[in-house]
Amino acid sequence: MNRILRRFDVKLVRASKRTYHDEIWRPLSDLIEPPPGVPAEPFCPPFLTGLQGSQIASLQEPADFAVVMPTVLRSTITDAIQSVFSQRFDGTIQTLIGIDAGTCELARVEQVCRSVPDRQSVLLLYPGYSTSRRYGGLHAARDGGALRTVLSYLANSRFVAYLDDDNSWSDDHLASMHSVLSAGAEWAFALRWFVHPRSRQPICWDEWESVGPGAGFFNGWVDPNCLAIDKIACEAVLRWWSVPGPNSVLKMDADRNVFHILSTRFRGAPTNRHSVFYMISETDSMHSYRLDMIGAQRYHAAGKL
Repeated sequence: MNRILRRFDVKLVRASKRTYHDEIWRPLSDLIEPPPGVPAEPFCPPFLTGLQGSQIASLQEPADFAVVMPTVLRSTITDAIQSVFSQRFDGTIQTLIGIDAGTCELARVEQVCRSVPDRQSVLLLYPGYSTSRRYGGLHAARDGGALRTVLSYLANSRFVAYLDDDNSWSDDHLASMHSVLSAGAEWAFALRWFVHPRSRQPICWDEWESVGPGAGFFNGWVDPNCLAIDKIACEAVLRWWSVPGPNSVLKMDADRNVFHILSTRFRGAPTNRHSVFYMISETDSMHSYRLDMIGAQRYHAAGKL
């Protein structure tokens, strides 16, 4: 671990009364199982880890863009992180990864985060518990609890984009978002590709759902993975990331509240680029509709690639 400290200036803060003293500098993935005699817990001990590339002189200096990524540590998270690291963007990028639950991919997440590029930094946070009612927390949103709200405030950048751990971006995504926001928009949105869940190959453009205000199946909606906001101008929307709809059954539609507020109270603009790769779920209630729109033959052909 000290080798990582020297190379990447890693800063580790343990926010637990149960500190393991002589084990404090062990890799976080080694801390998943507590020492003998310590009662087992459902998740690993709390931690806050920061990594920064060599050209980040000071973490206090605001980044040109921040990326908020709540996660339950699905195996696809490493591809999501790598798509941020691969951005062709002239500014600095801060990635904030908040772990809601799960530890199975923690070692792989740490490994990929160690390759943080020169003008980027990473903040990896696990509070020691889930904030979502799904895992015993207090907040109703099943997809991350309060993490999107907390990480949005914590982000050290005026411009914030959102990425889930099973999706990814093309390498021009943040550059195109930044162009729209720096031109005066208070929020920006990109378009997306549908991606097959097994082959993870792009199928086609999404021309029916996440297509912007007043259009598509929902008569106006943007997938969170396609959103970026000026969080100072749009500060009033941040708390709504943790508030699902009042009649929601699945409690995973807080993004509908966020989009409604953004589209009715703030100035938005599109990038007009399909720069988001959204992995379809075959258990999603929209799946049969998507099959009709995409075409079953095209969908199954993409799954064989």
